[in-house]
Amino acid sequence: MGIIKEFREFAVKGNMMDMAVGIIIGGAFGIIIKSLIDDVIMPIVSIPGKVDFSNLYLPLSTKVSDANEAAGLTLPLADARAIGPVLAYGNFITVLINFLILAFAVFMVVKMMNTARKRFEKQQEIEAAAPPVPPADVQLLTEIRDELRAQRA
Repeated sequence: MGIIKEFREFAVKGNMMDMAVGIIIGGAFGIIIKSLIDDVIMPIVSIPGKVDFSNLYLPLSTKVSDANEAAGLTLPLADARAIGPVLAYGNFITVLINFLILAFAVFMVVKMMNTARKRFEKQQEIEAAAPPVPPADVQLLTEIRDELRAQRA
């Protein structure tokens, strides 16, 4: 029974729950970024008429080059690989662009969080530096005391 209690305490700790929420939010954020990349940015960045770089390759054998010439166009990557060796650089370009966009988006989120944290800390410092305002009855008593001292002097 002790191990179950220990596991429950571990699983319910604040850090574990924060991590679970972070993973869920991160997954949702990843889906949003993927849509941004695939649906908005890649059509703008892409070579005219080609939204997806993944079919770009360089033939490494004459068989693939001859097949492309015979077809009158560039064969899809899967067909070219079936014929002979190819240097498939297009998928690398797509993954690299996706990474750069994702890294920039994460950078912007972290930057916003750091800015918000700095503002919050600055506000906390200002509030801590300002002396607390005494209640109205204490202010009134202080004024009465000061007047009595002034009358005695």
